[in-house]
Amino acid sequence: MSIETLTQPMNKEHEACVNKPKRFSQLCKHAQLIAALFSGFLIFMTWLLEEYLSQPWTVTLYVTAYIIGGFAKAKEGIEETVVHKELNVELLMIIAAIGAASIGYWTEGAILIFIFALSGALETYTMNKSEKEISSLMNLQPETALRLRDGKEQLIPVTDLKVGDHFLVKAGERVPADGTIFRGETALEEAAITGESIPNKKTTGDDVFAGTMNLNGSITVQVTKPASESVFQKIIHLVQSAKSEKSPSQLFIEQFEGAYVKVVLFAGSVLLFLPYYAFGWTWQETFYRAMIFLVVASPCALVASIMPATLSAISNGARKGILFKGGVHVEGLAQVKAVALDKTGTITNGTPEVTDVLFAENSSFSKGKLLQVIGSIEKESNHPLANAIVSYINNKNIEQNEQIDSLQDIPGKGLKAKVNGETWWIGNESLIGTETICHFYNGIHEQLAKQGKTLVFVANDDGVVALFALKDTIRKDIVDAIKGLQKENIEVVMLTGDHEETAKAIAEEAGVRQYYANCLPEDKVAKIKELKQKHGHVAMIGDGINDAPALATANLGIAMGDGTDVALETADVVLIKNDLTKVSYALQLSQKMNRIVKQNVVFSITVIILLLLSNFLQLIHLPLGVIGHEGSTILVILNGLRLLK
Repeated sequence: MSIETLTQPMNKEHEACVNKPKRFSQLCKHAQLIAALFSGFLIFMTWLLEEYLSQPWTVTLYVTAYIIGGFAKAKEGIEETVVHKELNVELLMIIAAIGAASIGYWTEGAILIFIFALSGALETYTMNKSEKEISSLMNLQPETALRLRDGKEQLIPVTDLKVGDHFLVKAGERVPADGTIFRGETALEEAAITGESIPNKKTTGDDVFAGTMNLNGSITVQVTKPASESVFQKIIHLVQSAKSEKSPSQLFIEQFEGAYVKVVLFAGSVLLFLPYYAFGWTWQETFYRAMIFLVVASPCALVASIMPATLSAISNGARKGILFKGGVHVEGLAQVKAVALDKTGTITNGTPEVTDVLFAENSSFSKGKLLQVIGSIEKESNHPLANAIVSYINNKNIEQNEQIDSLQDIPGKGLKAKVNGETWWIGNESLIGTETICHFYNGIHEQLAKQGKTLVFVANDDGVVALFALKDTIRKDIVDAIKGLQKENIEVVMLTGDHEETAKAIAEEAGVRQYYANCLPEDKVAKIKELKQKHGHVAMIGDGINDAPALATANLGIAMGDGTDVALETADVVLIKNDLTKVSYALQLSQKMNRIVKQNVVFSITVIILLLLSNFLQLIHLPLGVIGHEGSTILVILNGLRLLK
């Protein structure tokens, strides 16, 4: 019996078990909204038919509307009070609604419950919407993998894969775990990881990532990371952690809420008696105004001013490839006045490329033959410069099949090799000799060096026969990214461990006005501290282990998505698609969120003050108080939801 036959019943059963909780979860997510709307429907129908119904029926329907609409919020309020030993807005609203009903204002109390439940449902919707990115990411990673062991295929959960295991990925399937192709070649669609829509060709030895789509040929992959440490799991972890970290404004509002509710309840208790004795109001009017006070003085709109906007901003950023690790970082980004960027891997691509090739005119070898010999020698080295030269020669479609008789690696200088009895040297100036180089290139090499390029010389018995100039080229988006930051009046500074000439050339090409060269990790930290003293709030963007101390020192650390694990863990924000233009977008998103939060806070406080004054002057009745208060709550939530777009 085939493995496919054995696993088919299990898969169907598993699918049924998985889908049931999903459907139930979807229903639970909308339960609060359904309850609120049904409560509103009952209230409307009862009000419409009130003159045709007897008093017991009217009261029964309103009580039903109270229970259906208010159950979730009442339960939440009671649990919060029991756990934290603190009064809260939910209890305040329930008390106000019961108080309204006790003096015969059943309709007003029911409307209060309905609008309060509706605003709560909207807030829940915001949270669910902000978590949608996590769900979509999790759906991209398969739950099972086809493991190959002892010549047999076995379908197992992805979590059972171990480093070193081999698994098969067929055409049209997603890669279940991070690994290296052991056998086969294909094209992978990696948009979920890199943001690039063009498929990447992959062959033996290339890395593949969980969640990417295999478009054609079957491949065998060797696991290099446990499922819990895959790129996808890191993304999911980063987005989830953002939900738990709250901004300073949100923390202040939550601390303020408990004290404010106590004051409102105390003031409401005083208002139950003071107007009767001090102003000659009737008991009916005194109790009525006290109930209105409890409704309009509740800080519902103020409490809802920040969290929906923050979650919407985090959700928006996640869709754009910007992962904030908490609301505090979304809020803090708008305060940044200076940005420091690492050079290698951040401003540049992180890998050298051949930019210039010069050949000596008096060489006894043709250019093609020279490249064939050079490629054959450089293939024996794993140095990044050697790899770049081999890649350049490969692009010329030149075979590198010369027989190498001997090869010597001279540390810090280059290679010495014998090919067909002739000695060759490939390396830097100290290997070849300054006088020999100057005789052949007459200062041209010095001009290339001033452009920040690394020079590799090739010599044989004839002397210097070739020169390769290599450079870590800047990212395509870096110039636009830096211009975007400078338009926001943010000072951009480059920090690099490279020497002065290279740093200067890269800075000029990228459009950076200020740079610091020869920086060790501790030097980068010192420069960040200097920038903080000068500008106040500073962000650091980097990708390497050596950037981690500076990322931690800055007010806001931003890591490139393909950076080291240490950089990703240390940073507060991750650019998952390595697109530096997203920094300007994130800055604008932060500024817009802060503006919306300020609008919400000012609006909600203004509404509370106006309603309190109107109530004290007996200019407002309970229905208008309910609509004014709960309507303002719904408006601030909807205002925060604008950040989802």
